[in-house]
Amino acid sequence: MKIYTRTGDAGQTGLLGGARVDKHSLRISAIGDVDELNAAIGMVVAAGACHLSAGRLRRVQSRLFDLGAELALPADSEYAIDRLTAEDVAELEGEIDSMEATLPELKNFILPGGSAPGAAAHHARAVCRRAERSVLLLHAAEPFATTDSETVPTILQFINRLSDWLFVLARFENEQLHVPETIWSRSQRP
Repeated sequence: MKIYTRTGDAGQTGLLGGARVDKHSLRISAIGDVDELNAAIGMVVAAGACHLSAGRLRRVQSRLFDLGAELALPADSEYAIDRLTAEDVAELEGEIDSMEATLPELKNFILPGGSAPGAAAHHARAVCRRAERSVLLLHAAEPFATTDSETVPTILQFINRLSDWLFVLARFENEQLHVPETIWSRSQRP
Protein backbone atom coordinates (compact mmCIF):
# COMPACT_ATOMS: atom_id res chain seq x y z
CA MET A 1 0.00 0.00 0.00
CA LYS A 2 1.36 3.42 -0.92
CA ILE A 3 1.53 6.07 1.80
CA TYR A 4 0.27 8.76 -0.55
CA THR A 5 -3.23 8.59 -1.99
CA ARG A 6 -3.51 11.99 -3.71
CA THR A 7 -7.07 12.25 -2.34
CA GLY A 8 -6.12 15.16 -0.09
CA ASP A 9 -4.44 17.29 -2.72
CA ALA A 10 -7.47 19.59 -3.02
CA GLY A 11 -7.52 20.40 0.72
CA GLN A 12 -9.99 17.81 1.98
CA THR A 13 -9.57 14.64 4.01
CA GLY A 14 -11.76 11.70 4.95
CA LEU A 15 -13.47 10.96 8.25
CA LEU A 16 -14.37 7.53 9.55
CA GLY A 17 -17.24 6.27 7.46
CA GLY A 18 -16.08 8.11 4.34
CA ALA A 19 -17.38 11.68 4.76
CA ARG A 20 -14.96 14.35 3.45
CA VAL A 21 -14.17 17.61 5.25
CA ASP A 22 -11.86 20.56 4.72
CA LYS A 23 -8.41 20.10 6.24
CA HIS A 24 -8.75 23.51 7.90
CA SER A 25 -11.97 22.55 9.71
CA LEU A 26 -12.25 22.63 13.51
CA ARG A 27 -12.55 18.84 13.51
CA ILE A 28 -9.31 18.26 11.59
CA SER A 29 -7.52 20.92 13.66
CA ALA A 30 -8.52 19.08 16.84
CA ILE A 31 -7.48 15.72 15.39
CA GLY A 32 -4.15 17.23 14.31
CA ASP A 33 -3.48 18.71 17.75
CA VAL A 34 -4.24 15.36 19.40
CA ASP A 35 -1.87 13.70 16.90
CA GLU A 36 0.85 16.24 17.77
CA LEU A 37 0.25 15.51 21.46
CA ASN A 38 0.72 11.80 20.76
CA ALA A 39 4.04 12.57 19.04
CA ALA A 40 5.12 14.79 21.96
CA ILE A 41 4.38 11.94 24.37
CA GLY A 42 6.50 9.66 22.19
CA MET A 43 9.32 12.17 22.71
CA VAL A 44 9.01 11.71 26.49
CA VAL A 45 9.60 7.98 26.02
CA ALA A 46 12.47 8.62 23.59
CA ALA A 47 14.03 11.07 26.07
CA GLY A 48 14.50 8.18 28.50
CA ALA A 49 11.38 8.09 30.70
CA CYS A 50 11.71 5.55 33.51
CA HIS A 51 10.34 2.05 32.90
CA LEU A 52 7.14 2.68 34.90
CA SER A 53 6.45 5.96 33.09
CA ALA A 54 7.24 4.50 29.66
CA GLY A 55 4.54 1.85 30.08
CA ARG A 56 2.03 4.44 31.22
CA LEU A 57 2.95 6.74 28.34
CA ARG A 58 2.47 3.99 25.74
CA ARG A 59 -0.98 3.24 27.20
CA VAL A 60 -1.90 6.93 26.98
CA GLN A 61 -0.68 7.05 23.38
CA SER A 62 -3.06 4.19 22.53
CA ARG A 63 -5.94 6.03 24.20
CA LEU A 64 -5.06 9.15 22.18
CA PHE A 65 -5.51 7.07 19.02
CA ASP A 66 -8.97 6.19 20.36
CA LEU A 67 -9.63 9.88 21.02
CA GLY A 68 -8.57 10.73 17.46
CA ALA A 69 -11.01 8.10 16.18
CA GLU A 70 -13.81 9.61 18.27
CA LEU A 71 -13.05 13.03 16.85
CA ALA A 72 -12.99 11.61 13.30
CA LEU A 73 -16.42 10.06 13.71
CA PRO A 74 -19.30 12.15 12.37
CA ALA A 75 -22.15 12.56 14.86
CA ASP A 76 -24.61 10.59 12.71
CA SER A 77 -22.21 7.68 12.08
CA GLU A 78 -22.84 4.19 13.39
CA TYR A 79 -19.19 3.19 12.89
CA ALA A 80 -18.03 1.07 15.86
CA ILE A 81 -14.94 2.33 17.72
CA ASP A 82 -13.39 2.06 21.16
CA ARG A 83 -14.45 5.17 23.06
CA LEU A 84 -12.86 6.80 26.08
CA THR A 85 -14.57 5.88 29.33
CA ALA A 86 -14.89 7.20 32.86
CA GLU A 87 -12.46 4.43 33.82
CA ASP A 88 -9.80 6.01 31.59
CA VAL A 89 -10.23 9.30 33.46
CA ALA A 90 -10.17 7.53 36.84
CA GLU A 91 -6.97 5.70 35.84
CA LEU A 92 -5.23 9.01 35.12
CA GLU A 93 -6.44 10.40 38.46
CA GLY A 94 -5.17 7.33 40.32
CA GLU A 95 -1.77 7.61 38.68
CA ILE A 96 -1.61 11.34 39.46
CA ASP A 97 -2.27 10.53 43.13
CA SER A 98 0.29 7.71 43.10
CA MET A 99 3.04 9.85 41.55
CA GLU A 100 2.26 12.85 43.77
CA ALA A 101 2.63 10.68 46.87
CA THR A 102 6.34 10.28 46.02
CA LEU A 103 6.98 14.00 45.34
CA PRO A 104 7.76 16.91 47.65
CA GLU A 105 4.83 19.23 48.17
CA LEU A 106 4.67 21.93 45.53
CA LYS A 107 4.73 25.34 47.25
CA ASN A 108 5.89 27.52 44.34
CA PHE A 109 5.54 27.78 40.60
CA ILE A 110 8.25 25.83 38.80
CA LEU A 111 9.86 26.43 35.46
CA PRO A 112 9.42 23.73 32.81
CA GLY A 113 12.64 21.79 32.42
CA GLY A 114 14.91 19.56 34.43
CA SER A 115 15.89 16.18 33.03
CA ALA A 116 15.38 15.30 29.37
CA PRO A 117 12.24 13.22 30.06
CA GLY A 118 10.97 15.81 32.56
CA ALA A 119 11.40 18.67 30.08
CA ALA A 120 9.78 16.58 27.33
CA ALA A 121 6.81 15.89 29.64
CA HIS A 122 6.46 19.63 30.35
CA HIS A 123 6.44 20.24 26.58
CA ALA A 124 3.84 17.49 26.08
CA ARG A 125 1.72 19.17 28.79
CA ALA A 126 1.77 22.45 26.86
CA VAL A 127 0.83 20.64 23.64
CA CYS A 128 -1.96 18.89 25.58
CA ARG A 129 -3.37 22.26 26.68
CA ARG A 130 -3.45 23.40 23.03
CA ALA A 131 -5.14 20.15 22.00
CA GLU A 132 -7.67 20.69 24.78
CA ARG A 133 -8.45 24.16 23.44
CA SER A 134 -8.96 22.73 19.93
CA VAL A 135 -11.22 19.97 21.22
CA LEU A 136 -13.23 22.53 23.22
CA LEU A 137 -13.65 24.71 20.12
CA LEU A 138 -14.94 21.69 18.21
CA HIS A 139 -17.27 20.79 21.09
CA ALA A 140 -18.65 24.36 21.14
CA ALA A 141 -19.44 24.12 17.42
CA GLU A 142 -20.58 20.48 17.38
CA PRO A 143 -21.36 19.20 20.92
CA PHE A 144 -20.19 15.67 21.67
CA ALA A 145 -22.70 13.09 22.76
CA THR A 146 -22.84 12.21 26.45
CA THR A 147 -24.25 9.22 28.25
CA ASP A 148 -27.00 9.57 30.84
CA SER A 149 -24.44 9.52 33.67
CA GLU A 150 -22.17 12.21 32.17
CA THR A 151 -22.61 15.92 32.73
CA VAL A 152 -19.40 16.65 30.79
CA PRO A 153 -18.35 14.46 27.85
CA THR A 154 -15.61 11.99 28.79
CA ILE A 155 -13.46 13.32 25.92
CA LEU A 156 -13.25 16.71 27.68
CA GLN A 157 -12.57 15.16 31.08
CA PHE A 158 -9.82 12.91 29.70
CA ILE A 159 -7.86 15.59 27.87
CA ASN A 160 -8.13 18.00 30.81
CA ARG A 161 -6.91 15.37 33.27
CA LEU A 162 -4.16 14.33 30.88
CA SER A 163 -2.51 17.75 31.07
CA ASP A 164 -2.48 17.48 34.88
CA TRP A 165 -1.06 13.95 34.55
CA LEU A 166 1.73 15.18 32.27
CA PHE A 167 2.63 17.98 34.72
CA VAL A 168 2.92 15.51 37.59
CA LEU A 169 4.78 13.08 35.32
CA ALA A 170 7.36 15.79 34.55
CA ARG A 171 7.94 16.31 38.26
CA PHE A 172 8.03 12.53 38.82
CA GLU A 173 10.65 12.02 36.11
CA ASN A 174 12.83 14.79 37.52
CA GLU A 175 12.54 13.26 41.00
CA GLN A 176 13.41 9.78 39.70
CA LEU A 177 16.57 11.19 38.10
CA HIS A 178 17.39 13.40 41.13
CA VAL A 179 17.21 16.58 39.04
CA PRO A 180 15.99 19.50 41.14
CA GLU A 181 13.11 21.64 39.98
CA THR A 182 13.79 25.29 39.19
CA ILE A 183 11.57 27.56 41.27
CA TRP A 184 10.10 30.53 39.42
CA SER A 185 11.01 33.95 40.77
CA ARG A 186 10.41 37.46 39.51
CA SER A 187 13.29 38.56 37.41
CA GLN A 188 15.19 41.54 38.77
CA ARG A 189 15.04 44.50 36.43
CA PRO A 190 17.96 46.91 36.16
